[in-house]
Amino acid sequence: MAYPDAAGSAAGYESAVPSPAPAIRRIGMADLGAALKAGWEDFLARPSFAVFVALIYPIVGLFLLLYTVGYDFFPLLFPLAAGFALLGPVAAVGFYEISRRREQGLDSSWRHALDVFRSPSFVPIAALAGWLAALFILWLFTAWMIYQWCFPGQQITDIPAFLGEVLTTAAGWKMMLAGNLAGLAFAVAALVLGAVSFPLLVDKDAGFDTALRTSVRAAAANPAAMAAWGAIVAGLLVLGTLPLFMGLAVVLPVLGHATWHLYRRIVAW
Repeated sequence: MAYPDAAGSAAGYESAVPSPAPAIRRIGMADLGAALKAGWEDFLARPSFAVFVALIYPIVGLFLLLYTVGYDFFPLLFPLAAGFALLGPVAAVGFYEISRRREQGLDSSWRHALDVFRSPSFVPIAALAGWLAALFILWLFTAWMIYQWCFPGQQITDIPAFLGEVLTTAAGWKMMLAGNLAGLAFAVAALVLGAVSFPLLVDKDAGFDTALRTSVRAAAANPAAMAAWGAIVAGLLVLGTLPLFMGLAVVLPVLGHATWHLYRRIVAW
């Protein structure tokens, strides 16, 4: 799929001279559907690469499950699984590159996913990844503090009994309410910071500040559409965890490719 402002050099990358700030388009629900459709088409065109990379998510998810259960960190199991999605924009950088190359008619085989390491924007991409990693750690700390606030000093000796406490007591309901509200705040922050900034840096040598400001501007100009996109992403990621995170082998690449096409619909150079 080509977009009106698509451009690229013979090597597929823009000049190393930083690009100016782009304009922001307003989008609607039809654009979200079109982005998902285009993401699915990219996935079908390059499924071997997509599955190869996306299997990292199920493996890490299973590792987190075994770690939390084995080392009595069960209260962090759900925050780990939910918060892992905060790092989604980082994991999807390779998918953005494949979609970018397909759009420009370049070779889009899976090995080109690693081209981002040679991109002029690699340093700001790494810096943004660091921001999201810090956000992920802060979320885990917040979730643990909420648990300690609701169940001070409680040691987990029996997981079914613990789940009973969480689901049937006032303290458990308080923890779920506070945790969900905090999780929503972190999810919104990750969406605003990462939904546009990462694909923008894959596309252009725009710089860290421009990428971050453009992502915030895009969310501010399209609050309803971005909120709907966040809900779509969250719903598909939940479905992707079934069974045993293996569905993410399809969900993650489709969302990664779709996010690229959403960026191209929002941002106009």
